[in-house]
Amino acid sequence: MKTSDNLPTGTLPTGKLPTGKSPSGLGHQSSSEGQQNSLFDFPPAESDLGSGDNTSPTEKKASSFMPLAAKMRPKTLADYVGQQHILGGNSPLAQSIEQGHCHSLIFWGPPGSGKTTLAEIIAQHANAEIERVSAVTSGIKEIRIAIDKAKLRAQGEGANKRRTVLFVDEVHRFNKAQQDAFLPHIEDGTIIFIGATTENPAFELNQALLSRARLYTLKKLTRDDLAQVLQRAITLCESEAETAQSLVIALSDDAKQSLLNRSDGDARRLLNLLENCLDSVMAVPVTANLSADAKEQGNDVPQGNVKTITVELIAQVAGSKIALYDKGGDAFYDLISAFHKSVRGSSPDAALYWYARILTAGGDALYVARRLLAIASEDIGNADPRAMQLAINAWDTFHRVGPSEGERAIAQATVYMALAPKSNAVYQAFNKAKVLAQQTCDLDVPLHLKNATSSITKELGHGSEYRYAHDEINAFAAGENYFPEALANADSSHTCLYQPTDRGLEKKLKEKLDYLNQLNRNSHEQRYK
Repeated sequence: MKTSDNLPTGTLPTGKLPTGKSPSGLGHQSSSEGQQNSLFDFPPAESDLGSGDNTSPTEKKASSFMPLAAKMRPKTLADYVGQQHILGGNSPLAQSIEQGHCHSLIFWGPPGSGKTTLAEIIAQHANAEIERVSAVTSGIKEIRIAIDKAKLRAQGEGANKRRTVLFVDEVHRFNKAQQDAFLPHIEDGTIIFIGATTENPAFELNQALLSRARLYTLKKLTRDDLAQVLQRAITLCESEAETAQSLVIALSDDAKQSLLNRSDGDARRLLNLLENCLDSVMAVPVTANLSADAKEQGNDVPQGNVKTITVELIAQVAGSKIALYDKGGDAFYDLISAFHKSVRGSSPDAALYWYARILTAGGDALYVARRLLAIASEDIGNADPRAMQLAINAWDTFHRVGPSEGERAIAQATVYMALAPKSNAVYQAFNKAKVLAQQTCDLDVPLHLKNATSSITKELGHGSEYRYAHDEINAFAAGENYFPEALANADSSHTCLYQPTDRGLEKKLKEKLDYLNQLNRNSHEQRYK
């Protein structure tokens, strides 16, 4: 940006680009029919004789209503910003796009990362028609219409024969049956399928669809990427100013950083925020004061209007920051995962932070309470059995006194569990028991453990030779075995499921278990000899 002496200190205004010139590194691209030239497609240079703009008045009027984000949509891969991990250098995807070779694929990434733009660029490079379907507003009917159009193009002759890219936005919103409707047409080549989703495809998309399309993960745009988009947007806004005088957008470094911070890697959010700021501020006429040397050289003093975007204006326009949270989506599970891992990792401060993040985003405190109960059993276990009771008490408190006080009770339980001794011995033992039960489910219950419910079952030996523990010394039948004989005689590693730790109360339980095992080994009344 060029600076002006009479602008506020620290502002970095950008001058209006001369007609027909473009920033370094941005090639001249002609606009597609009926669309306003974007920043990436600068208008053709006009000669001094006034060879004019060929855009019709109707097209100009329609494009004037387009939001800035739509005007800024790149048309070529060279103008695309970000996602260098899949498009940089000689990456396979970049080469296939440049060569016009397109395959069915799915883009998974956060909002504003360029999924839709990349799909349209692919269709343009492949010289294919693009059919757009949104899973938010479309169903099987719209899918069939798009497929029928694709079939007609595929059956054409000569110049009328073209490929079709079917772009499905928010594809995760389609149910399994709707997703299945694409499969035969992907297989026979009727369409090149491109899906866009913000949700984890492993959970939301059919495996059959995933096996037919290559998955690419898009990331949030970096600060450098966003800064590049912002500079291009400012240049476009200045060049499109509908005034007799040039427009200069004054943006201080602090204001620029504020825009980038509030965008959070989302180019669309950045452009919308910039556009809203420009709409909210009046243009002020300004005469730029040139330096003394410049005046001596006879340079003309430029006239123009300036729009100054301040940090305060950005804060007012942006409003309160909306937390990223989609119940049932990845953001939801990421937050609860961070909470769970913080409690497990004995970090009460981090656990409280993630709990507050969930509440700030509109999450349900009772979901956290339920997770605390799971943590009490999975991660604390018998190292501190009081943790489970405390979690139940917090849940009960929430129901009795309501959210205001109940949320604090859950916070109290959170801190306690984060600092409680940890043990997953019960969790692991139970998982081993389920595996062992699955593998040995055909083993019969030993006779001494069977229930003698009638004279017939008694005659069959049910309950015979059973040793009633309360009749034994210390209420423990030393040498007794409660496993099927085949398991009891097998390697003891299969039946030693519970391995208590040396932490918390479990240290005492370990001492008791070791004592009982020693009594069993020393007993002369072994069940299986």
